[in-house]
Amino acid sequence: MTVAQPRDTATFAWPVPLPREVVAGEGPGFILRARAAVMGDPTGIDVLTNLLSARTDGAISLDSTATGPGISLAVTDAETAESYRLIASADGVEVVGSDAAGLFYGIQTLMQVIERTDDGWRVPAVQITDAPRFAYRGVMLDVARHFFPVEVVLGVIDRAAQLKLNHLHLHLSDDQGWRIEIPSRSELTRLASATAIGRDPGGFYTAEDYARIVAYAAARHLTVVPEIDLPGHTHAVGLAYPDIVEPPVLSEHIREIVEAYGSTLPVAGKAYEGIAVGFSSLRIGEPATEAFVADVVSDLAAMTPGPYLHVGGDEALGTDPADYAAFVSLASRIVADAGKVPVMWHEAGAAPDLHPGTIGQYWGFVSPTDGMDAKARGFVARGGRVILSPADAVYLDMKDAEDSELGLTWANGVTSVERAYAWEPASVLDGVAESDILGVEAALWTETVRTATDIDTLMFPRIAAAAEAAWSPAVERHPLRTWDSFRIRVAARAGLWDALGIRFRRSPEIPWRDGDAS
Repeated sequence: MTVAQPRDTATFAWPVPLPREVVAGEGPGFILRARAAVMGDPTGIDVLTNLLSARTDGAISLDSTATGPGISLAVTDAETAESYRLIASADGVEVVGSDAAGLFYGIQTLMQVIERTDDGWRVPAVQITDAPRFAYRGVMLDVARHFFPVEVVLGVIDRAAQLKLNHLHLHLSDDQGWRIEIPSRSELTRLASATAIGRDPGGFYTAEDYARIVAYAAARHLTVVPEIDLPGHTHAVGLAYPDIVEPPVLSEHIREIVEAYGSTLPVAGKAYEGIAVGFSSLRIGEPATEAFVADVVSDLAAMTPGPYLHVGGDEALGTDPADYAAFVSLASRIVADAGKVPVMWHEAGAAPDLHPGTIGQYWGFVSPTDGMDAKARGFVARGGRVILSPADAVYLDMKDAEDSELGLTWANGVTSVERAYAWEPASVLDGVAESDILGVEAALWTETVRTATDIDTLMFPRIAAAAEAAWSPAVERHPLRTWDSFRIRVAARAGLWDALGIRFRRSPEIPWRDGDAS
């Protein structure tokens, strides 16, 4: 591997996430004219045109009829999916992707390395060769605790795509509300979608809304992973189908949470607007319950072109352990019968009869506690793989500073930007090889999140740390995979993020370079 030493680390706009190989070239690089020549892949040209206009505030436009040195975009067959090569010199800029996704990611990197000069804009002389570490690079948005309109979700997709994330996990149901139209079970959205935490308004996505989200994501090379959380987190289900849910289990733990956060105890048959978890459960073993799950999974699978369907399985504290094991095994088979790969939170890994190949999502800590790692290994033992979402590193709903008005602190306290960066995926779960890790996913739960600005504030810059863990080489395999390097590279993103309308928090951990300095 060849790694360039930056000519000036204070000004060279090193990309985030860090590429595999970067070689700095000689000379001034490629100077961008007001009307820059562009040629090649039409879809890539459209993407670049929009981004470049935003990045330069309209100072640079692209012209496919112009002659002379310019920007060339191409797709070529290669064995490594999503990979790309970017070469810039005084003679022009070339971005070549192994596939459409690779070209798209190469364009995102090009946007990061563009620099403002005294008299315009340029692409510095550089050669970048890049490919992802993990196939699954995700972000989760909880639209159940608080509901967000379609346009907000599309904004999250844009933000994820520019960091080379390729999966959008939507948490579509919880105790507070049901957020997706299920044609065969219309009572869910009619009776269980209207409320949210703190008496905020609810809402739901129609089948047409969901199709729009899926299509928008696909155009940016993201796969939508829908989640219906079962058998816990199902209080809202009881508003529509009371016969298939158990009464709330009001344990001392639930009462402590309610007291700490000033909410109310859940009541059967009434909408829940608090933040306690673990009190609700489906009635396991009832034919009506199995029919409900089969209907929901069948309809959702038909609406979802991607390979994955998530059926939850976390925090089912109100469910008998034997019933829980039987249910998650049943649910995994129902998903598989619907033609999808089942995904479940790590607790389900302890069930002995999970469908082979079920994917586990680990939300325990970077240093596992309470046997969470053993449960995650259960998926690997049955031919599945693991998605890593350690809560004390990539749960974006955690506070990033003590004085933050947004976020919680249950995942080992405040999650600073440095803590979000300082972990290595292959070191979290003993007995789980790197080949057993499908990827990394940052999660944004929305107990305290109500607006698009709130989403940006908690996501950025920490989501960039998660993106680097998912895309870039392992820490020990690259000299620039360090916190000191990352904070300088993130600092150089301020101008781009401003141009893209991202309302990021200027964390004091980052030496921000605002405006045109990036």
